[in-house]
Amino acid sequence: MRLIITFVLSVLLTGPALAKTLDVVTTSSTGALLVREVAGGHARITVLGPPDRDLHYLQARPSMMRALRGADLLVAVGADLEIGWLPVAIRQAANPAIQPGKGGYFEFAMHVSLLDVGGVADRALGDVHPLGNPHVHMDPERVAQIAMALADQFAALDPEHASHFHQHAADFVAEIEAKMPEWRSRLVDAPGAVLFHQDANYLFYLFDVPIHGFLEPVPGIPPTASHIKLLTDSLEGKQGVVLHTSFQPERAPQALARALDWPVVRLSLEPPVDARGAEYLAHIDSWVDAMATSP
Repeated sequence: MRLIITFVLSVLLTGPALAKTLDVVTTSSTGALLVREVAGGHARITVLGPPDRDLHYLQARPSMMRALRGADLLVAVGADLEIGWLPVAIRQAANPAIQPGKGGYFEFAMHVSLLDVGGVADRALGDVHPLGNPHVHMDPERVAQIAMALADQFAALDPEHASHFHQHAADFVAEIEAKMPEWRSRLVDAPGAVLFHQDANYLFYLFDVPIHGFLEPVPGIPPTASHIKLLTDSLEGKQGVVLHTSFQPERAPQALARALDWPVVRLSLEPPVDARGAEYLAHIDSWVDAMATSP
């Protein structure tokens, strides 16, 4: 009888009841959806940056430090997008596992090529990113690469479920690949757009859609009347659409759209905080629809 009880207890203690669950902190909702797609039920997720906030300008808060202190994995965007607050939060969390370079630290930017690399690291010149444009989540092909790299990271942390992570990542990549021909077809002859910030460049370059300019005179510097006048004069007679995100002020986009008689569309830069893969595809759908808009 004692042997039977011991065997039953052993099964219970090594079975699904104690299946490994990793505590994962992400800086963005895109990071969270990738964790959900890759890890499934093997991760508990905390998101530091809500999708209606600009990740450039968050501030380190005690709640962030608490989440990071107990994290097994931190998933950041990188390329200095979170430079103003994440290093402080990591340092004050005092968690050795999630320090850059450790097995519990993952950056989107470390696993894909970046646009606009180089430039002077001088904040007086605006919201500059010498390491490259950090908004890689707007490129579905790069997101697919990131998903596969994230599966490798999870496999290193939880080797027992490596095949699960890699299969789930591959399934998500297949969903993206299946949508690519449709997106390309919808954007044939797209007129191009003026963007508020350099946050959708990857998507435009991926589908070879023109960017006619930016409402910010330099990244991170608010639009001015003189700059809007320059844009108006240079684009008069052309077709296009003015695009801006939900956390960017509407006054300048509306003013330029009126001056050019162009449509203006307000979009989310990130998918919802609880998004899965389907919501990421819908997120790109919404941008493709807006990019295809004609006056």
